[in-house]
This record gives sequence, structure tokens and C-alpha cells, in this order.
Amino acid sequence: MKKIIIGNWKLNLDHLEAIQLLQKINYSLPENIEDKIEVVLSPSFTSIRSLQTVISSDKLKIKLSSQNVSQFVSGAYTGEVSATQLKKLEIDYGIVGHSERRTLFNEGDLVINDKVNRLIESEIAPIFCFGESIEERKSGSYLNFIENQINEGLKGLRKDKVKKLIIAYEPIWAIGTGEVASLENIVEVLDYVKNIISKKPFFNEDIIKFIYGGSVSPDNAQDILNTKIVDGALVGGASLDATKFVDIIKAVEL
Repeated sequence: MKKIIIGNWKLNLDHLEAIQLLQKINYSLPENIEDKIEVVLSPSFTSIRSLQTVISSDKLKIKLSSQNVSQFVSGAYTGEVSATQLKKLEIDYGIVGHSERRTLFNEGDLVINDKVNRLIESEIAPIFCFGESIEERKSGSYLNFIENQINEGLKGLRKDKVKKLIIAYEPIWAIGTGEVASLENIVEVLDYVKNIISKKPFFNEDIIKFIYGGSVSPDNAQDILNTKIVDGALVGGASLDATKFVDIIKAVEL
């Protein structure tokens, strides 16, 4: 199975800056890297169309993801962007449940579950994020907390509808802090979650990837990405630097 490296640009870059970064990253990628690694970029909504146009016209092998999606299909929901609108932009993935959406915008499991289903209905692969706070980690309740996130966030998914799914462990305490979960922590959680999901009716090991996100950098990428259970990484700040992001991609042992 191909590894997947996703660059989440968050609330950074206008569409012109985004094009420049896309071109720098593409120029620096090893030849035929797409045969072994799937490279995905997740810009702001305002940049998706511009990047898609460049990718299509230049026949680049980089794919796109949204950073968010509305739980609603259409209607009087000012400021929302629907999965059907995103589908017209030819994106392949959509991030849902990111810790910043959960903590800063109070998105709960029911809303996240709606968003997952909207993406799947539009044949966009969800990048489903989950993870515990430092309080849950220290109290020892983190596995129970994570199990509830998985059960509620992925409720109702059907095997005939799920074509591709990315499960991203991103502990809240490691997002943008420079703190990184130990390999033991990562393996423990992903193994636990994989066991839970293997019992779900939609499970298919050929279409589900289990990845890690949380202060991934060129310094720790090799250890994380070459751990057997880890199928890739969700990269935040380091993805805004073309050299660092490509170094993370190159850290995968082909």
C-alpha cells in the first residue's frame, strides 16, 4: 500500500502564494514519486480552484484536499461550503474532525459524523482526525475517549459507499506545540483503533489508511513513517516550507 503524505496549510497563504508553494514542492519531488507515495495538499478554500487549474494544466501528480466541509447539503447556511461544491473542484480528500475544529469551533462527534457522510456521498475520501487532550492522556482515559470518537464519528458508514478512508491520529497536545507522540504511543493508539475499525461493517484493509499527525518534521519523519502500522502523515507547519515538506516525503523508505 502506498504511503500518503498530506500537507495541511491551515489559515495561511493567498491563492498566488499557494501556487508558488505548489510549484516549489512539485519541482523538488523525486521523479516518479507518485508510484510509491501519494502527495496531497490541503489549502484554504480560496486557493483550491487555482491549484486545481495548475495541477490539471501541468499534469502534476499532486492531489488536493479541503480543510473542512459543511455538514449541510445546501440551503441558508451563510459561510458554509458543501461537499457537492467541493466535488466540482475535483478534490480527492476532505479533512474532518481536526483538533482545531473540535477545540476552537466546538465541533462534536455528531457534526463530524454528518460531515464524513456528506463527503462520502460526494465520493470524496474523508481524512478523519481524532485524538486526546493532555488531560485525557494523563488520566489514563485516552483509549476510551478515542474509542468513543471513532464509534460516534464513523457511525452509519456502509461498505458499499466507502471507497477510501484515511484515519488520522493527531493528539491535541502535539498539534503546533513541537511535542511529538512517542513511537510507542503512536503504535499503541493506531493498533487499538485499527482493531476497533476492523470490526466495523465498512472495514476493508485495502482502502483504509492509518496515519499520524502532530508536529511532524524532517527530524522525526523517518522514525514515524517507517513504522509498520503508520501509513503516512498529516503535516502542519512543516508543509508550508517546500524543502521541509519534501524532506518529510523523502524520509519514507521506498
